[in-house]
Amino acid sequence: MTAMPIPAAVPPSREPWLKHVPAPLFAVVMGVCGLGLAWRKAHAVLGVPETVSEAALAAAAAVFLAITALYAAKAVRFPDAVAAEFTHPIRANFFPAFSISLLLLSRAALPVSRDAAFAMWVAGGAIHLGFTLLLLQRWIVRNHDIHHSNPAWFIPVVGNILVPLTGAPLGFVEVSWFFFSVGLGFWVVLFTIVFYRIVFHDQMPAKFMPTLFILIAPPAIGFISYEALTGAIDPFARVLYHFSLFLGLLVLTMARQFLTVPFAVSWWAYTFPLDALTIATLEYHERTGAQGLTPVCWAALTLTTLVVAGVFGRTLAALVGGELFVPEK
Repeated sequence: MTAMPIPAAVPPSREPWLKHVPAPLFAVVMGVCGLGLAWRKAHAVLGVPETVSEAALAAAAAVFLAITALYAAKAVRFPDAVAAEFTHPIRANFFPAFSISLLLLSRAALPVSRDAAFAMWVAGGAIHLGFTLLLLQRWIVRNHDIHHSNPAWFIPVVGNILVPLTGAPLGFVEVSWFFFSVGLGFWVVLFTIVFYRIVFHDQMPAKFMPTLFILIAPPAIGFISYEALTGAIDPFARVLYHFSLFLGLLVLTMARQFLTVPFAVSWWAYTFPLDALTIATLEYHERTGAQGLTPVCWAALTLTTLVVAGVFGRTLAALVGGELFVPEK
């Protein structure tokens, strides 16, 4: 009797890379645009070349269009994958990085075209408010594990404090105060929750460690927005700035832990908070003339530039090597 031939194993088909384009990728826009805004401020305060800032801001706009097109294509072809990402207890918090990108680009466009800045500001603010209401409602009506909380939770709610950066110069002061109040109020609440989780529960997985840098952003951006709204460096503004500076020093003392984190898109969490702290330091130095801040400004700008450039280069290497758009481990 002749034995039945054993069929050759058929290798499993690889899923299309488009299915794995992640929503957190919009953090690239935040990091690059924030760097451009930092160099623009440094041009005014330190006299650095203006071409660097404009090149970075142009790159941020191009990256924003590219990522938006990619994610829109993913939404059309793989709507179930987008829905799964938006219902994920952690990844859902990165969707508002899209609206934050619009708000940052509106600030970048302000000196060039007030009409373009206004259009992006309205779109970014409206979309971000929608994300805030939707995700806050979800937090209220659904059960959540404390281990799901991390500094990325700041993005959808505390991100509202970015609105005054463009809104105040455009003259929409009351609207800007509304968004600022929402962001600042929930920053106090979420900072308490997240810090409690970090201290009293298991350590976050390594891939989420970079999100600790996000702790720096709310007080740094809060300082810049508050100054834009009031035009004053009063005691509250000083508290916001110095607290952000302390948090920056805190994460820098943990450099050894961050250097061991394997590459992931979450590395972009290093970038925008450093951008924000650099801009806040330059603004504080310009407004107060505080002694000794000039070298701090140069150090912050240099470190931020190196970090953004390094993360951008590592991301390009992952893209070329086919390691960027892969299933989450």
